[in-house]
Amino acid sequence: MKQLEHNNAIRNVAIIAHVDHGKTTLIDQLFRHSGALSARASDSDRVMDSMDLERERGITIAAKNCAVRWGDAKVNILDTPGHADFGGEVERALMMVDGAILLVDASEGPLPQTRFVLKKALERQLRMIVVINKIDRSDARPQEVLNEVYDLFIDLDATEDQLEFPVLYAIGREGIAKRSLEGPDGDFSLLFDTIISEIPGPLFDPTEPFQMLVTNLSYSEYLGRLTVGRVMHGRAKQQDALVCIDESGEQKPLRVVKLQVYDGMGYGETTEASPGDIIILAGVDHAKIGDTIATKERPKALKRIAVDEPTISMRVSANTSPFSGREGKFVQSTRILERLQKETLHNVALKLEEQEDRESFVIKGRGEFQMAILVETMRREGFELSIGRPQTIMKEQDGKLLEPIEHLFVDCDEQFLGVVTEKLSFRKGRMVNMVNHGTGRVRIEFSIPARGLIGYRSEFLTDTRGTGILNAFFEGYEEHRGEIRSRLTGSLVADREGEGVAYALFHLEPRGTLFITPNEKVYEGMIVGEHNRDNDLNVNVCKTKKLSNMRAAGKDDNILLTPVLPMTLERAMEFIKDDELVEVTPKNIRLRKKILRANQRS
Repeated sequence: MKQLEHNNAIRNVAIIAHVDHGKTTLIDQLFRHSGALSARASDSDRVMDSMDLERERGITIAAKNCAVRWGDAKVNILDTPGHADFGGEVERALMMVDGAILLVDASEGPLPQTRFVLKKALERQLRMIVVINKIDRSDARPQEVLNEVYDLFIDLDATEDQLEFPVLYAIGREGIAKRSLEGPDGDFSLLFDTIISEIPGPLFDPTEPFQMLVTNLSYSEYLGRLTVGRVMHGRAKQQDALVCIDESGEQKPLRVVKLQVYDGMGYGETTEASPGDIIILAGVDHAKIGDTIATKERPKALKRIAVDEPTISMRVSANTSPFSGREGKFVQSTRILERLQKETLHNVALKLEEQEDRESFVIKGRGEFQMAILVETMRREGFELSIGRPQTIMKEQDGKLLEPIEHLFVDCDEQFLGVVTEKLSFRKGRMVNMVNHGTGRVRIEFSIPARGLIGYRSEFLTDTRGTGILNAFFEGYEEHRGEIRSRLTGSLVADREGEGVAYALFHLEPRGTLFITPNEKVYEGMIVGEHNRDNDLNVNVCKTKKLSNMRAAGKDDNILLTPVLPMTLERAMEFIKDDELVEVTPKNIRLRKKILRANQRS
């Protein structure tokens, strides 16, 4: 039997938490306490949220690495996404670590997305540290939350050894940590000491040659493509002659131009990579995520990253509306294809399929939220494109049609229980559990088809007056549960090109909910509102008032229109039917019919 050794000079740890439980703020405090943040950077909050979208939405989208020194050890910290839609990022992050910090809100307790990432961590036999955060909240219930954490571990089939986790209580925003609720306030030295004592150094075999698993790709203006991964065994130096082993087992020679490691928020150059460290190689132009970098003399491939299969697909094509090319820099389908191919290189959870017409493409992923983030990112880069309604990916087995099923958690006020249950039962949801803590809020669990959740989130927020919380994770495939009527209303469709007129819009308000404002440009086939009834209605939003010497044009000025809710990408994706598209440009999000001409549609 091989004798494995620990590299005790390194600790690799991931941070797991639900959205808004204080994960990125906790990392800020770890940086401050270790001295890794410079005086200039110490004023900025959430230093790990590097993308604009992350700062705006307050969520982590991409897994990111950083490193700090504590005593004689280097601690590599990985910030993981808390959302199941970014499962590919989670898989990659957990491949690089030996332990994880589970961060839980002292009031809300462990929520569904926590469950998803924790399940992955337990499957990889990672050593866990539990931190109960925000114990200063007025509604904090840390002892009950700790019991819920134990219940969650047991529910996820944790071993007895995994259940023996250390617990810390924290106020992350103030940098306070302590071992017991009654104990004196300490600082984050306690958390660092716990990481060093509880999480083992990376295991490696001293007899094995250099092997590194590619877990991420990046790009530098100066060095070109960068390959990020963890050294599993052996050592490598700059200018070493290595090989890259791809999915088919083919070996491509390469030479390491530059060898870097994480140092604080940035990179630091090193001459040698040691086992267990997370390194960045420059000069590896053809590596993909999941490939192995090994020595030329003894090339051995590592097990590739396994990612949950996609459950949602969405068609993407070039923008073909009459307004195409007016607002974006990149409108050609070839440019859109190149951008999507680049995204699949960085995101192992996304799959891309070209269609026969070569003008449209199907992207497959873990959820509609993941799709929305990708499209929003492309939109900000200057792309114009059209997207269709997200569809669930069905399977066939033994002559039966199977569909993806989600386990849905709903947290809402008691008064909304009836309407939520009714709406979800229409969408083929089955209630499996209900918990009432006696606080006026209830937590309900449903088993529901993934297609039943498409378009429900905005409806749910309306039904619960913005106070409800909705979370889901993929449970598996089950037999098809029958037809679901998605939207019970039709669309108000513009019948000509022009500009919206207040007079026309005012007289259309009784027909439904409008999406446009006066002076907004429209074209034939563009959806300008939601019809009250179940059929589509072609309308003239450019109609002006007939003028005479008795009625002046200025009388339009005192027309009061109902305020229009700005159209967001998620809302647009949820709203459209199968015969409709979302037109996405850097400046606007419009809804349209696939077939623009009214006479061709009918």
